[in-house]
Amino acid sequence: MSATRLLVLGVVHGYGRAHGYLIGNDLMAWGAGDWANVKWGSIYHALKQLTKDGCLADHAVPPGRTDYEITPKGEAEYRRLLGDALRRPETRPDMLAAGLALLPSLARAEAVELLTERLAELESRRDAARKQAEEWREPAHVRELFGLWEHTAAGGAEWTRGLLERLEAGAYRMAGEPGSPGEAGSWVILKLE
Repeated sequence: MSATRLLVLGVVHGYGRAHGYLIGNDLMAWGAGDWANVKWGSIYHALKQLTKDGCLADHAVPPGRTDYEITPKGEAEYRRLLGDALRRPETRPDMLAAGLALLPSLARAEAVELLTERLAELESRRDAARKQAEEWREPAHVRELFGLWEHTAAGGAEWTRGLLERLEAGAYRMAGEPGSPGEAGSWVILKLE
């Protein structure tokens, strides 16, 4: 699963229609180069591949610019990637980071449901790692690996619980709520006059 693919689809979804430089500029301004290893070349590669896959439609705009628009297939792919990013704990944090950056495109109830699945998986991983550590015999130092997994899963579960509490208390404007930046095509391109 590619964080770049999710992020590119998310930005095009947000604007409704966007060109490569706008997409890249937004992602770089968000620091995605650091937390998701997004590079200019990977953005343009994702645009080309998403167009080839039928997830984006490209439109030539004079003079020599290409705008991209999300297709119904792309919308479905975006929703799938975003859901997976929030529900599935991964070793690398880039997908979760991408999912969090695009969180407002979900309705509050959907976000809570996905994060509740994530919490259950993290708690299961924590408990399994604890059991492995308790039962492990030789070589003894390998027990540290299970301890690391337990600690990592426990920390992830604690953080997820806190986010769920904030969402359930009404934090952030989510899709379908007044002023939400999550509706398709709702982002405004700021222009310097």
